[in-house]
Amino acid sequence: MPRSWIERITGSLKQKKQYKQFTARIDALPEPYQATAKAFQRYLMYYGGLTDGSTLVVMTGDLVELFERAAVDGTSIREIISDDPVDFAETFAQAYSGAQWIDKERTRLTKAIEDAERGQK
Repeated sequence: MPRSWIERITGSLKQKKQYKQFTARIDALPEPYQATAKAFQRYLMYYGGLTDGSTLVVMTGDLVELFERAAVDGTSIREIISDDPVDFAETFAQAYSGAQWIDKERTRLTKAIEDAERGQK
């Protein structure tokens, strides 16, 4: 019971543990893969705007696996991301359709306009 109460406030402890494991794996990558993965992880946290912890964990895990595989295979960074790292990151993030903070704001905006229209009549 106490664990459930804590998780309601802080989020899933299992997801937090998984996320920490993935970030430890990023820290273990050889350079330049480590620096690249960290840069993408940071960008995706800002760009993705995810509020769904499970989607964030899956996305981070996939990112780690991508760079781990590239390091093992000796694939260059540019072979992975091409010439436009922003396009790569945003295309990568679009594959993960979790709840985003902007969803709440979209709903709020739509409701505000509908309320304004009702008041205008």
